[in-house]
Amino acid sequence: MAIKKFQYRGKTTEELKEMDLKEFIKLVPSRQRRSLKRGFTDNQKKLLEKIKKTKLGTYKKIIKTHSRDMVVTPDMIDLTIHVHNGKSFNPVKIEPEMVGRFLGELSLTRKRIEHSAPGVGATKSSAAITAKK
Repeated sequence: MAIKKFQYRGKTTEELKEMDLKEFIKLVPSRQRRSLKRGFTDNQKKLLEKIKKTKLGTYKKIIKTHSRDMVVTPDMIDLTIHVHNGKSFNPVKIEPEMVGRFLGELSLTRKRIEHSAPGVGATKSSAAITAKK
């Protein structure tokens, strides 16, 4: 059985990487398209500069950003971007499947809640058990 290659709207990863931004905008859903057509904010431009420099090899630091509203573009594939979640920077390894999504969707702001066992007095029977001892 052959391994299915990733495709985004009929385009392979290699085709996506060769595309310029105007062609990529035509492929993404309307919300992302609208965001990209409006242009990039200053923070998003700084992030794109860091990505370009990292690909060239001149930027050696980790890429950190507060720009959660940045759309994942094909030139970000295979990079690790540390996205701020309100408290800390979460490392996000950009996979081809993440193209067209927002960085904020990939760095969750809330932790999963895990409760331990119920304490003494949580139920009627738990209070009676402690009285026997």
